[in-house]
Amino acid sequence: MFYHIFYPLRELWFGFNVFRYITFRTAFAAISAFIICVALGPIIIRLLSFLEIGEKTYRPHAPTLDKFHGNKSGTPTMGGVLVITAILISTLLWARWDNAYIWLVLGVTLGLGVVGFMDDFIKLSGRDGGGLRVKTKFTGQLIMGAVVALFLYFSSGASTLLHFPFFKKLIIDLGIFYLPFVIIVIVGSSNAVNLTDGLDGLAIGCVIMIAAAYSAMCYVTGHFAVSDYLGIPFIPQAGEVTVFCASILGGGLGFLWFNSHPASIFMGDTGSLALGGAIGTVAVLIKKEVLLLFVGGVFVIEALSVILQVASFKLKGKRIFLMAPLHHHYQLKGWPEPKITIRFWIISAILALFALATLKLR
Repeated sequence: MFYHIFYPLRELWFGFNVFRYITFRTAFAAISAFIICVALGPIIIRLLSFLEIGEKTYRPHAPTLDKFHGNKSGTPTMGGVLVITAILISTLLWARWDNAYIWLVLGVTLGLGVVGFMDDFIKLSGRDGGGLRVKTKFTGQLIMGAVVALFLYFSSGASTLLHFPFFKKLIIDLGIFYLPFVIIVIVGSSNAVNLTDGLDGLAIGCVIMIAAAYSAMCYVTGHFAVSDYLGIPFIPQAGEVTVFCASILGGGLGFLWFNSHPASIFMGDTGSLALGGAIGTVAVLIKKEVLLLFVGGVFVIEALSVILQVASFKLKGKRIFLMAPLHHHYQLKGWPEPKITIRFWIISAILALFALATLKLR
């Protein structure tokens, strides 16, 4: 919004010319999202507490977790509303409204946020402790993934090519199979973040690392000279998505202010599904889908731990981990919660830096 209001006034005062630069708007998008989150946080927390929207920590299928999470019962949840609000407002303030990619990522974030909100609401209402039916939740995710896939497939100038890191010439044209591929990336990313959101600050901390890495990737992908130098696809509209990623970064830091151990508020599925889907959508838009395996490595590992645990139990009747997702395995091994969280953050940061390095190692 600010771009459209102030940039046309540059003839009146040269200072308004700064609104032209993505770097300027990106920095202030992150700052704005952080301030919005920190300012609204106490209000949202008090409101959720007043409405008695608190986390139900007891899990009939995992009673051993009670000794770790029992004291968290009643902590306000559905805090994803807070971080999503900060992201949406900040992006709308600082991004250009004439960029279709901006509306696409905002639409996916809001759409999956609604799916997560419905899931949380049903869980907390007492009508169905399990939340939305798996098929219903999955259908909602599929719809949002399909919207992105169809938009890109039928957009002029969009590509169905799949680029691989480390190799400049290793490119596969997926053709019509690009549609299911995009859906898998977005749905998989959304669920992976959801599975990881089990300890104070764990998921949002990793999201912050990923948002920082993708901010840099969006910028270089949308910059003709830099993308040409690095030998990566140049996507004109991708540069503006940097502002959106910065809003996730700032909003994530603001939410972590309250979600750090001991957490005053939890994201719930409202936040985790939305943020996961947003990350997957950004990866698709800038043609860095394969790199998501590295950038979001912690989420990938957490999801794989669940898949391997279930497969092993069904095939062999044995469990690989004490409990899945992986962070619960380390809890049962006696690791303190803050140590697990911080070590996972460290791994996420290293993986994000490695992913950025691959842009040059080609």
